[in-house]
Amino acid sequence: MLPENYSNRPVAVLGGGVLGRRIACTWASAGYDVKIREPDQSQHEPCLDYIMENVMKYPAAGKKSAGTVRIFQDLDMAVQTAWLVIEAVPEKIQIKIDTFSELETHAPKDAILASNSSSYKSSELLGKVKDTTKSRVLNTHYYMPPENMVVELMTDGYTDPDIFPFLMDRQREVGSKPFFARKECTGFIFNRLWAAIKRETLSILAEGVSTPEEIDTLFIELTRSWGGPCRFMDAVGLDTVALIEDHYIRERQLSSTYTVDFLRREYLAKGKLGAKSPCGGLYPPQPKSVICDNSALLN
Repeated sequence: MLPENYSNRPVAVLGGGVLGRRIACTWASAGYDVKIREPDQSQHEPCLDYIMENVMKYPAAGKKSAGTVRIFQDLDMAVQTAWLVIEAVPEKIQIKIDTFSELETHAPKDAILASNSSSYKSSELLGKVKDTTKSRVLNTHYYMPPENMVVELMTDGYTDPDIFPFLMDRQREVGSKPFFARKECTGFIFNRLWAAIKRETLSILAEGVSTPEEIDTLFIELTRSWGGPCRFMDAVGLDTVALIEDHYIRERQLSSTYTVDFLRREYLAKGKLGAKSPCGGLYPPQPKSVICDNSALLN
């Protein structure tokens, strides 16, 4: 069930800290009225000052008159009539669990309930809520607007599928760049990519292979034109990628081979070798598709 009359109802943000006030500014800049719940009254003035000074810097600013922003200490006052509630409380799981329990009681029964948590999946926050509430809960993980307008949406495993296209449209409306994590996973999409890059960077440094300056320069130089990791793998060739990964698995004695097994099963076995193949690879073939099978791999 999607929220009724959402355009005439406020967005509620729970937490007026560094990120909470930026989330509030994102929605206010597009004309939505916003209510912020911040228990610490000493943060009320700095929060509202930030919004007043920065709202016009957000991408949606100027298309409509900015919405009103009000701040409350009490949760029930902040969430009354809200069509969307975004939890941005401290990253402590018990606080978040208790918050969602309170939202089940005080928020409208059709309100979408979103967690901004970057480290907890929303399913981990639902220990005190009924199964019927779980269908309107999800993660909406913002990065650092307005400098970075990316927001990742992720199911709690029960989220009503209709919520995602609706909320992604609303995110675009306010100038965000939404991405959809189709299954629950710790770290969402980008943070999982970043975790691998970070881990290998530290390994290179620990082994004395390179210096921070060389690593950064090389990374910027090579990634400037590669178009992203999936397009880069297609350019290299997925068969070559599989062989390279096989070598890493053997040399580093990695316990898991599911990545290359997936590559061989879903792509190589179907003749999808990458940009060099008429069958395409991770991306469809360009400019036109052909009937593909695995016969090329059997010769």
